[in-house]
Amino acid sequence: GDPLLATAAQAHSADMVARSFYSHTSPEGTQPWDRAAAAGARRRSIGENIACGQRSPAEVVDGWMNSPGHRANILKPDFTHIGIGFAGGGPAGTYWTQLFGA
Repeated sequence: GDPLLATAAQAHSADMVARSFYSHTSPEGTQPWDRAAAAGARRRSIGENIACGQRSPAEVVDGWMNSPGHRANILKPDFTHIGIGFAGGGPAGTYWTQLFGA
């Protein structure tokens, strides 16, 4: 894993819990690449998968792998780095973030 991407992914999961939103775009309008850069990551390309409500890592990965867009991020050869974030709470109970970098 990439510690800087992990910091950004964890912060996004925690923020979604704290402010009860579920989106790639924060309430202020920041995007995944903005969050990665703010955490100090200097990747030229960023991708993000998010999910909420799943009860286990296996369940969330199964859901992502059965969704074409999420699956494409996971399998994209250009993405060489990853950070994972998880936070419990909020309306859905669990919030998962995968942040990919190339």
